[in-house]
Amino acid sequence: MSEMQSYPKFTPDMKKTHKILIPNMAPVQFRLMAAIMEQQGYQCELLENCGSQVAELGLKYVHNDTCYPALLVIGQFIDALNSGKYDLDHTALIITQTGGGCRASNYIHLLRKALVKAGYGQIPVVSLNFSGLEKDSGFPMTLTTIRRLLSVIYYGDLLVTLKAQTEPYEVHKGEAEAMQEKWIKRLSELLLADKGWHGRELKENMPRIASDFASIEVRRTPKVKVGVVGEIYVKYSPLGNNDLEKFLASQDCEVNVPGLMGFVQYCVYNFSETARLYGGNVLTLNASSVLLKIIGKIERVMIDSLKDNGYHAPMPFLELVKQANGVISTGDKMGEGWLLTAEMVELVKTGYENIVCAQPFGCLPNHICGKGVINRIRELYPTANITPIDYDPGATRVNQENRIKLMLAVARERLEQANTENALPRGVTKTGARELSHAV
Repeated sequence: MSEMQSYPKFTPDMKKTHKILIPNMAPVQFRLMAAIMEQQGYQCELLENCGSQVAELGLKYVHNDTCYPALLVIGQFIDALNSGKYDLDHTALIITQTGGGCRASNYIHLLRKALVKAGYGQIPVVSLNFSGLEKDSGFPMTLTTIRRLLSVIYYGDLLVTLKAQTEPYEVHKGEAEAMQEKWIKRLSELLLADKGWHGRELKENMPRIASDFASIEVRRTPKVKVGVVGEIYVKYSPLGNNDLEKFLASQDCEVNVPGLMGFVQYCVYNFSETARLYGGNVLTLNASSVLLKIIGKIERVMIDSLKDNGYHAPMPFLELVKQANGVISTGDKMGEGWLLTAEMVELVKTGYENIVCAQPFGCLPNHICGKGVINRIRELYPTANITPIDYDPGATRVNQENRIKLMLAVARERLEQANTENALPRGVTKTGARELSHAV
């Protein structure tokens, strides 16, 4: 019997006996996803183990030419199993699969091979995917489950956005973080009671969340605004990007990390785009549009909640698609594909022109759709201040942060110049003011 046929499967009766370990990619969104899983009867735990040993274990059990996120996810799992905290005969793992051309669709097979090598071949792996890659994964994706997951991703994106735009300006430090934690707990309680995810409840809760954050006392002083884009794992995961958001916060920046829901919409959009470009039936062509309209109703609630409370809101997804025009084709769908480019253009247009493009080792699509389009974006938008940062086992944190500091130095100089010009009397330029000063 081949390896593909003989791997241990997560069966329905294991819901009561096994704890499922979840890799920590997007901490806020994944905490809410864990609540959805628990509501459906699964026992789960979001992993928090970090450190150099995680990457080292990944290198030990996965081929070192594999992309960096695979090393970290697999290393985090094996490090957790090595910890002695878990009953290994009653433990399972869960991993997402995109179903696209990116190697991330094969992580589950790399993980299973690594588990056998590490002596944990009895541990089943659950596949979380929307494309039917593993129909016997033990986590069936019903329409109701999909609706619940879509709702919590939007809740997570909203909470991340509100904290990011409040925390740098708060008068009393720690209030934004405490507010986010309060709402994560409250939403988790609702989700565990099978509440909070229906359309009516979303329309009630999202404005309340935004209003609560808007009640925090702030002092809106000019700050460098930084956007973060890149491969989906290192873009969100503190383990993958060496706590990039915390570092930028320590540099007195406001950080904008485009929401996880954008990637979900991108995957949905690409079904019809593939059919349009390469051929497909009418059902395939129209299915994405129908699903995007359904998702768009939740998106509109989030956008309105942000705007109505004085926060910057992201573009609607169908507007975001247009931002790739003139830079890259929407036929480029490997990895983050055209979405990565579109997010950079959106950030530049909306005041977050200082951008960190997080690129993991081995992610060819990311380097092409990220690093490869930077010069073109700079041609179209001269204010774009973009720096690509490589993340891999051999890259030092000091080197990464020093490169970001160079980008921030340019950003601060531009901010200072803009503040000076805004402070001058109407009609007087910075050059004119300098000449007047010399004449006096």
